[in-house]
Amino acid sequence: MDDVFKALADPSRRRLLDRLNERNGQTLQELCAGLDMARQSVSKHLAVLEAARLVSTSRRGREKLHFLNAEPINAIADRWMTRYDRARADALADLKHALEETMDDKFVYITYIKSTPERTWAALTDPAFTKRYWGLALTSDWQVGSTVTWELDKVTVADGGSVVLAAEPPKLLSYSWHTITPEFVAAFGDDHEFLAKASAERRSKVTFEIEPAADLVKLTVTHDDFDPGSVILGGVSEGWPPILSSLKTLLETGEPLAVG
Repeated sequence: MDDVFKALADPSRRRLLDRLNERNGQTLQELCAGLDMARQSVSKHLAVLEAARLVSTSRRGREKLHFLNAEPINAIADRWMTRYDRARADALADLKHALEETMDDKFVYITYIKSTPERTWAALTDPAFTKRYWGLALTSDWQVGSTVTWELDKVTVADGGSVVLAAEPPKLLSYSWHTITPEFVAAFGDDHEFLAKASAERRSKVTFEIEPAADLVKLTVTHDDFDPGSVILGGVSEGWPPILSSLKTLLETGEPLAVG
């Protein structure tokens, strides 16, 4: 926690976090643009933020992308809001805005969970687990090329195109998202305009990266491969944060959050 306070104490580093809050997933060159700082200085500040886990990085070809991670700030807020009995929900709503960032063509969410990679993998692949925090049973043998079946209360979606794209237990899982099938429309057809647009879009994919981080697990969720102007992107961007918060709570306390 001392590293977080130290990182946030510098106004230049807070400015870099603000820029990532405005648009997540920027390269070093993009972050340097318009700043009255040398590239080397920006790089050093980013290293401090990354060491404090306020910034996470990933590769896109030769580019290194930087992502805001507000989980350490959430931990600080939890500690003192409980102590002083503040209005927890309102404060967390402001903090969550920094964590739930959607880029133009993808959604990225990073969280740290007090768990093990093996248990986190089970939470992502065991239908009894997914039913508890997600509200659906996600069923597959989790071999590359195998179908992923989505069993919701109202409908089962097994369209044959939702398949496992990568599976390296307990560190990497990726599968293609389900399409909006006629059965799905019949069960959840309140917003006909949204469903009509969504059913015309190409299939997207979600990827889970599980990495050990001392006594924690770093879970990075990337949902991408959307059509330009995708309506599904907006939907999953609103849907993933409460689902993943419920997953974290279930793994850490044994009880999920209420989702939906």
